[in-house]
Amino acid sequence: MNADKTKNKDHIELATFYVGSALCGMNIINVQEINKLMELTKVPQAPDYVTGILNLRGQIVTIVNLGKKLGLGKTHIGDDPRNIIVHTPGEYIGLLIREISDVVVANPEKIEPAPANMSGIQGSFFTGVYKTERKLIGILNIDEVLKIENESVVSIG
Repeated sequence: MNADKTKNKDHIELATFYVGSALCGMNIINVQEINKLMELTKVPQAPDYVTGILNLRGQIVTIVNLGKKLGLGKTHIGDDPRNIIVHTPGEYIGLLIREISDVVVANPEKIEPAPANMSGIQGSFFTGVYKTERKLIGILNIDEVLKIENESVVSIG
């Protein structure tokens, strides 16, 4: 069944958003929901890009400051940021971003490989770039972004 889905895909929908001044995007199927930042609990000894955890309808969500993770500077909580909640196997991760943008319909054949260094960001965080008439969208390698220093941020016990 999955092979049929990929064969018939002549476009993908990218949820786009700003991290600092960089326009980034990810396949919309990776997005569970987008919401405002809620009350956070700090996690002692977590990596510096982990802002904290929050309780979202009974689920513990680890909040990653995407700007800090990508080396674009910290997204400040006072700037009315948003979380993009991404469901990953075993846990929920929220990506703290500066601003939500549009959903862009992209032709996968027009996605170009990501340069090794894109706007000062490590190229491994991106699977490619997509050019629209007015913008360049860096497409996040969500698996690479969600790697949290080889250990779970939240430890129970």
